[in-house]
Amino acid sequence: QVQLVESGGGLVQAGGSLRLSCAASGIMFTSFVIGWYRQAPGKQRELVATVSSGGMTNYADPLKGRFTISRDNVANTVYLQMNSLKPEDTAVYYCNARHPIATWSNYWGQGTQVTVSS
Repeated sequence: QVQLVESGGGLVQAGGSLRLSCAASGIMFTSFVIGWYRQAPGKQRELVATVSSGGMTNYADPLKGRFTISRDNVANTVYLQMNSLKPEDTAVYYCNARHPIATWSNYWGQGTQVTVSS
């Protein structure tokens, strides 16, 4: 059974930092691209960042420089370090695991709430 368990969300003041974690089980972790997405109230889910098994990263342009994605292939965990947070970063953040070839292997976590107060 595939599980992606996010943690680390919470309430933070603008300008603060949070680090989200996504612990994966039930998949061959090193074969998957892992990503973070977010969905704010009334908006569509959007890409935050992805990291390949080899460590190549991709970021949504507006978030470059403030957010950093990384992965630990021993701990089967992906992290999202978020700095200089803004109220517009408030959203539910979701972890995603996607196989780059077997694209039907696409899994989501339950999400973790991040709220940034002004």
